[in-house]
Amino acid sequence: MDMQEPTVLDYVKALLTPWRGKIPAIPTKENNEELGAHLEGFESVKPSVPLPADNVVFPDEKVLEDSDIRAAIWPWRSLTALGLALVAQRSLEPAIDRMWVPGGVLYLFAVVMLMWALYSGEYVIPGLPKGGYRKEGLVFRQIPFLVSLPLILLAFLMFGGNRFTGLNVLVWIAGLVVFISAFWMREIKRFNISQRIWTWIKRPCWKITLSRWTLLCLSVILLAIFFRTYQLVEVPPEMTSDHAEKLLDVSDVLNGDTKIFFVRNTGREPLQMYLTAGVAKIFGTGLSFNSLKIGTILAGLLTLPFIYLLGVELANRRVGLLAVAFTGMAYWPNVISRASLRFTLYPLFVAATLYFLIRGIRRSSIGDFIVAGIMLGIGLHGYTPIRILPIVVVIAVGLYLIHQQSAGNRQATLWRLIILAMIALIIFLPLLRYWVSNPDMFTFRALTRLTSLERPIPGVPLEIFFHNLWKALTMFSWDNGRVWLVSVMHRPALDVVSGALFHLGIVLILSRYIRKRHWVDIFIMLAIPLLMLPSILSLAFPDENPVLNRTSGAIVPVFLIVGFALDSLLSTLKSGLGDRKGTWAMTAVVMVLITWSASQNYDLVFNQYQRNYAASSWNTTELGSVIHNFAESIGSSESAYVVPYPHWVDTRLVGINAGYPLKDYALWPHQFEDTLHENRAKLFLININDNESVEALFELYPQGWLNRYISKYPDKPFIMFFVPPQQYWDQMDSFNDVIIER
Repeated sequence: MDMQEPTVLDYVKALLTPWRGKIPAIPTKENNEELGAHLEGFESVKPSVPLPADNVVFPDEKVLEDSDIRAAIWPWRSLTALGLALVAQRSLEPAIDRMWVPGGVLYLFAVVMLMWALYSGEYVIPGLPKGGYRKEGLVFRQIPFLVSLPLILLAFLMFGGNRFTGLNVLVWIAGLVVFISAFWMREIKRFNISQRIWTWIKRPCWKITLSRWTLLCLSVILLAIFFRTYQLVEVPPEMTSDHAEKLLDVSDVLNGDTKIFFVRNTGREPLQMYLTAGVAKIFGTGLSFNSLKIGTILAGLLTLPFIYLLGVELANRRVGLLAVAFTGMAYWPNVISRASLRFTLYPLFVAATLYFLIRGIRRSSIGDFIVAGIMLGIGLHGYTPIRILPIVVVIAVGLYLIHQQSAGNRQATLWRLIILAMIALIIFLPLLRYWVSNPDMFTFRALTRLTSLERPIPGVPLEIFFHNLWKALTMFSWDNGRVWLVSVMHRPALDVVSGALFHLGIVLILSRYIRKRHWVDIFIMLAIPLLMLPSILSLAFPDENPVLNRTSGAIVPVFLIVGFALDSLLSTLKSGLGDRKGTWAMTAVVMVLITWSASQNYDLVFNQYQRNYAASSWNTTELGSVIHNFAESIGSSESAYVVPYPHWVDTRLVGINAGYPLKDYALWPHQFEDTLHENRAKLFLININDNESVEALFELYPQGWLNRYISKYPDKPFIMFFVPPQQYWDQMDSFNDVIIER
């Protein structure tokens, strides 16, 4: 039965009442001559409202039109959705009477408005990057593969002493290089870099052009560098015991003790130790807090180019640049870097691995799979939570294989995944050797959180898991935990602008997945909880979840979604308002949102985080400064002491801050008498509440002087007990004898 053709009146009615159903398409003369006869004499008029394309408009699918000629249409639904989301996230900021219900309701309304904008065709979602999948065969060279196997086995055996040596490293790298050469696709095109440089130098006139895009990129780079390096010495101000452990490990490296796995403080992977040792040598900063900071700040900055490249793979270069801008100034990745521990290595190698993996899948490139394996293998030497990344890689490939994009390429992709895994395993080989020899030590830290190894699990494990999952997934808008070392406690992990864009971005990514059924979209969403599993799986210590360091791998997909959401809004503005008005509107929106985000993140890092950190850590820099001044004036570094007291300063940190990083200044009360043979001036630093130690010292040194050090932190004064040198007292006795005789 033939269906009746829609009339113009039907179309107008549907246009004015879009909620009743899909707007019917009007047949053209070319495909309906009968209807064309009825339309004779009518001029073709373009509707003032954009036509929906399956409820979602994609830039790569839109019909080209002169946007400056048609009437400007404000995307009021889209802007309303953004406004509601911003108000919702603002209502979830820390406050005495904070409640989640108002914010949750506002977010619900924001999602409804966004869905309306999508349904009406108003909202523009960035399309997938241009360029299809290419078929590239696999290369297998039998001789290099066979040669690599004994080298790899030999390296594995040589790593048995938990030491990197020149010989075992050489054999290890040789085995890796030969193995890679068995699969690497040699490029046909070659070019001489030195020749190109020389040709450029010989030019009579050098021209340097800066496009608007280049200036934007430079601005974002400078913004990120500012937020990551500003007040680097002051924020954070003090070290903790973990920093002392790291610097002692770095000292071992500098002294030639090149361990594979550092067993101090329940065991640590080696990458940060060698990175910090290199920084100490290159920058001349020695065993200091600054050496740790420089290394982790550089790692954090190195993450940003990979986030940009991932943004290009997800949509376009503007998504990448916006993601970098928000990541660069965001408080979460900033404090992760400034904490100066291994935390920032997690997002760095997540970003690098996922970029080369996604690029390799999209291009069917074995070279990208190989580099992804290298990044994964190196990353496994960094921070313990990255052990979840191999599972994430397998899930990514699995999602690709079950989607239509993998048709005709599934078997080759599986082989590439196997090669990736083997390369990562070869690079992981030193730690694998240690793991085989010392399984308890290698897995101790992870198992204490996952199992009842250290303490009983406080409840039903499955219930704790889902409770932890909920807390982790809501940390972006509600509570990022109570660990003062890496967070402003009990506030959202994201600022107001980033939080609003992130939650809208989830809806947009999901909408694009429904429309396109592309594996990257579903993966980028699933990657967030997967990369947070090291925190979520803290079943024995659920109070430690969420924590920003163990969830830091999720920084990568979270801020990609933030950039995706803002890019969508900008495209919507330009689509509705036209090129000229749209460009001005885009600029205004970006400036307002960037300024708002930058202002809040500045306050979070350089005011709130700084104050909370200073209040929670001990002032070992002040104790170290006192000892340093004492040693440089009337005393000696060997005649100064710190009397330990429960829950007070780590005496090793005092030595580091005093300029004597390998000296522990601890002197327990039962050791006081051991100082009687010291004839030089003596200085004892004592906790303000340790009256017993003060009395014991007065019994030994009745001539001692007691003084109270007024700290810049009101609640952290300490006592200085000074004993003059023996020569001073001998002179005083002689003087008194003369006075008595006279």
